[in-house]
Amino acid sequence: MAHKPLIVFPERYRAQLEALLPEGVSVKGFSTLAEAMALAPEAEIGWFDEFADGIYAKAPAAAVNAKWINSVVVGLDAFPTALFAERGQIFTNGAGMMPDVIADYAVMGALTLAKRLDKVVRAHDRQDWLTGAAPGDFEMLGAKALVIGYGAIGREIGKRLKAFGTEVTGVRRSADNNPDIIGADDWRARLGDYDFVILATPSTADTRAMIGAEELAAMKPGARLVNIARGELVDQDALVAALESGHLGSAFLDVTTPEPLPAGHPLWSAPNSLVTMHLSGRSQNTAFRRGAERFLKNLRHYLAGEPLEHVVDLGRGY
Repeated sequence: MAHKPLIVFPERYRAQLEALLPEGVSVKGFSTLAEAMALAPEAEIGWFDEFADGIYAKAPAAAVNAKWINSVVVGLDAFPTALFAERGQIFTNGAGMMPDVIADYAVMGALTLAKRLDKVVRAHDRQDWLTGAAPGDFEMLGAKALVIGYGAIGREIGKRLKAFGTEVTGVRRSADNNPDIIGADDWRARLGDYDFVILATPSTADTRAMIGAEELAAMKPGARLVNIARGELVDQDALVAALESGHLGSAFLDVTTPEPLPAGHPLWSAPNSLVTMHLSGRSQNTAFRRGAERFLKNLRHYLAGEPLEHVVDLGRGY
């Protein structure tokens, strides 16, 4: 009998996914953490994206015999990547799968800060009719934005901002012939040029705490910070201080450290800031469809003995 790789995935996906699977594989589904942990050691291919009880993060560690582990999650902080590397396992993630969704959210953040929609909503909640633009109201036309991390998501952010007449400079690991792209060693010296600084870069050893007290001080007075990447990219104590001093005009933070942000944390009450609870990737209804399409394409590669796409470089962390 020919070998049939066993795929372990959430039972609730079975009806949608099983009919699309090619011949030559077998499947087992789980509904609870206990079931996932019991099935994980049997998996040759594990897709553990069930978020209840943290299954997506816990079960991969138990998948000791898996050759390939898949996820639609982009960030790696929840996964035992060192263990994957030690075992020689392939890990594919959701990087670049929903750049439009994340970009929409990032630009919503920039618009919120430009038009101070946060202050408008709070006035609404107080039933307080504003008689003029909210303090800090700002025009997008002619503004300058620095997008740090000009990959799939960053480029989509740039495309949307340009539609509003905003000048966009992207930061990549290395510059190219495009005058609107600068390298990873060049952006700090130019922070004072920008009205918006938008973070869309992965969290790695090189990017953690990349925005600290020095970088915040170097920003243009009144500049706006948007972070839809990872909370650990920013020194949060320094961020609170910059907001309280008024040097930083405002901040839109979809991500924080830790998550959930505890009640009473200074970021909740920092002036001119808005925390949106890491909702950027969840503000959609197509994640499963996109994830299934990517998984099925990779499954065909796997069965044919071909290299997989969207494989995480476990050494680099993205």
